[in-house]
Amino acid sequence: MSYRILVPQAIASEGVAYLEERGYEVVNGSGAAEEDLIRDVVDCDGILLRTAPVTRAVLEAGKQLKIVARHGAGYNNVDLKAAEELGIWVTNAPDSTTKTVGEFVLGALLASAKRTFLMNKKMAEGEFFYKNNHKGVDVRGRTLSVIGFGRIGREVAEKAHAALDMKILAYDPYAKPESCPEYARLVDWETAFREGDFVTLHMPLTADNRGFIGAREFAMMKPTAHFINCARGEVVDEPALVEALKTGQIAAAFLDVLTEEPPKPDNPLLHMDNVSLTPHMASNTEECMALMATQAASQIHRVLSGEKPDWPVNHPEWTRMA
Repeated sequence: MSYRILVPQAIASEGVAYLEERGYEVVNGSGAAEEDLIRDVVDCDGILLRTAPVTRAVLEAGKQLKIVARHGAGYNNVDLKAAEELGIWVTNAPDSTTKTVGEFVLGALLASAKRTFLMNKKMAEGEFFYKNNHKGVDVRGRTLSVIGFGRIGREVAEKAHAALDMKILAYDPYAKPESCPEYARLVDWETAFREGDFVTLHMPLTADNRGFIGAREFAMMKPTAHFINCARGEVVDEPALVEALKTGQIAAAFLDVLTEEPPKPDNPLLHMDNVSLTPHMASNTEECMALMATQAASQIHRVLSGEKPDWPVNHPEWTRMA
């Protein structure tokens, strides 16, 4: 039996090759909007998904659909409840981005501390000596608060401690002290924000934490603190962050993610000297893209071969396997 796999958005060639070598027919999608997926998924058995929205309507249109495999760690663009009810597996590739994003966050921390983005901008404007009155800071010996101590949070903490000699505080309601490395100290929410010289966010987006980090958290932070978000923009109350940066409640921010992507031209974060922005690119390397694609493809192969996936994010009744 030949299974058809919908790929709504382009993926690394390694992922396509993985599927084709195992006899699957790869169907390139006609677009990433909901109506495109509804049209394209009708006779497909799996979806290898990037950022396109897989809503209840899309899942219901996929009468043969057995698995949605997310290309990467996040899965907030999939209606998990509907998938559960329809007996469709949803998986991710949780470890595919860990090393790459860990490297990126370390770079973000240093870029914010040393003000390299701002100096690059000022040099382009002909202000070579702007640096004289806008110095950076050293990070050695300073405290890094890691909000969310999962795979990526731990990777960042390890790199920051080993390479930069930083002190590590970690907040995670699910972490146990005995599982915490000796160089990190588990603390409560308030302590993490109050004591961090750098606060880096590694929380997934859920139904309960949209806008969760806001005016209260920024008010707790040091006026010299830097806020780094390379996780999900929607977890942060963006107007509150703008206000904290404008008023000097916090010193600076490095943001790889925003509430709205791409941002509107009038988003104030685009025009602030104490903000560094990148276009949601923490995992955007050749190696990481290949790993995400092949790991997602491997989950499709497992499910369509009659096995349970390695990394399920839901637990449907396995009723649709024929």
